[in-house]
Amino acid sequence: MLRTDRSQERDKPRLRVEFASSPSMVEEAQALRWRVFAEEFGARLSSPMPGLDIDRYDPHCEHLLVRDGASGDVVGTYRILSGVRSVDAGGFYSESEFDLSRLIHLRPQIMEVGRACVHPDYRSGATITLLWAGLADFMIRHKVQYLLGCASIPMHDGGQHAAGVFRRLERDRMAPSDWRVFPHCRLPLERLTGEDSADIPALIRAYLRIGAVVCGEPAWDPDFNTADLLLMLPTSKIDHRYARHFLGSAEVDRIL
Repeated sequence: MLRTDRSQERDKPRLRVEFASSPSMVEEAQALRWRVFAEEFGARLSSPMPGLDIDRYDPHCEHLLVRDGASGDVVGTYRILSGVRSVDAGGFYSESEFDLSRLIHLRPQIMEVGRACVHPDYRSGATITLLWAGLADFMIRHKVQYLLGCASIPMHDGGQHAAGVFRRLERDRMAPSDWRVFPHCRLPLERLTGEDSADIPALIRAYLRIGAVVCGEPAWDPDFNTADLLLMLPTSKIDHRYARHFLGSAEVDRIL
């Protein structure tokens, strides 16, 4: 017997988004990060506690969680480092990969996002929508003017795909020169033959559609074996149509 659409809807996990409000909730996010980054993708994580992805930035960050209401499990996470708190953290995480000298005067207006991951069973539009709604809530509450973050491209092919993605984006999605950053460990683009027709990863595509720009050449992260692009999104430039698809008109109007 075929099940009705309504019964299928009732069986779907009920997801909710929240900010961590206790050390145990932060540990849930760190456990998911370990599961995705270390166990699934093979990243070499320098953590004081195996099973948890912990670094020096975590105590200074807000941790955004998506939770399955049925199981109680954390299935998606982002962490947010405000410009103000980045001073106590010794800088933004992205400063470990890039020279941000041209952006430092904007520090008080920036929120950096990173360590984004979703459990493999929950990689759907619903989870991403909730994560982005949580980011929007933070932007509204803190009057954020710029969102900054690294987007990673796997380098299982030695960096060919990453080089192709950058060459494609270099044509028309680069930031103005006064927002340019410079990688500390540069991906050697001149030695890679990736074509500029390479498929752009979904997360990068989503950032670009909402109005983000690429701030410079990719950095190579040897611990994660990824090529990282630094993206910046001025909230004043958010594309209304695409943002409403994810966040709803009320949230977008509040941001802008």
